[in-house]
Amino acid sequence: MTLDLFLLCFFAFLSGFIDSIVGGGGLVQIPAFFVLYPQLTVPNIISTNRLASAAGTTIAAWNYSRVMKMPWKTIFFAGISASMCSYAGATVQSMVPSYVLKPIILVLIVAIAMYTYRKKNLGQQQSFRFSEKQLPWVAAGIGAVLGFYNGFVGPGTGSLLVFAFVSVVGYSFLNASGISKVVNVIADVSSLVFFLIHKHVLFHLALPMLVCNVAGSYFGSRLAVLRGNEFIRKVFLVVVAGIVLRFAWDVFRAF
Repeated sequence: MTLDLFLLCFFAFLSGFIDSIVGGGGLVQIPAFFVLYPQLTVPNIISTNRLASAAGTTIAAWNYSRVMKMPWKTIFFAGISASMCSYAGATVQSMVPSYVLKPIILVLIVAIAMYTYRKKNLGQQQSFRFSEKQLPWVAAGIGAVLGFYNGFVGPGTGSLLVFAFVSVVGYSFLNASGISKVVNVIADVSSLVFFLIHKHVLFHLALPMLVCNVAGSYFGSRLAVLRGNEFIRKVFLVVVAGIVLRFAWDVFRAF
């Protein structure tokens, strides 16, 4: 194994660990991939990483499903709308530069971080704000908005899904993390099929990354289950801080 591949696998493990707890693993993996393999095309990097991360997210979702009752109808509605709107977001991205919206998104994410920090009890217990019949449709709306965001901009979608299911619906951080993992898997599979058909995935890199990402996801999701909502909230704040720095850097470069 070359040094570059070893480092790539290390970041795949770290990405899976972080992503399984509260999302945001792509903030670790994708930049590392671009630095270590600058000769590869963007579709090669995105699709190869997507195969590894989808496998890791699946393991994390399975871990969560073992200890919590998954609201499958709500997940299905959110996942399907996220898949469709992610495609729409990618289409719009080809017409409108993402830097147009990034300053606005930066302000929104800073507001999310401040709100979560100040609301100490946010996500500690479940307190639904909608009826059982309304939940799937609210989840579909969340999936649509953040699916579009995923296709248009991308970074931090998993973390924003967690925040939306906590703050809008009223799930606990633990339950929101589990739900978000399954929604992510549904959304990822649709794009992964496209990448596989067009042969963008580099399997000699994807397979060792997959093993390490799965390992990181397994340990991360197990730790989240054991440590509970307060631990997930703290990790969420750290990851959101990373997203803020990423967007701040993008906005700074654009101007």
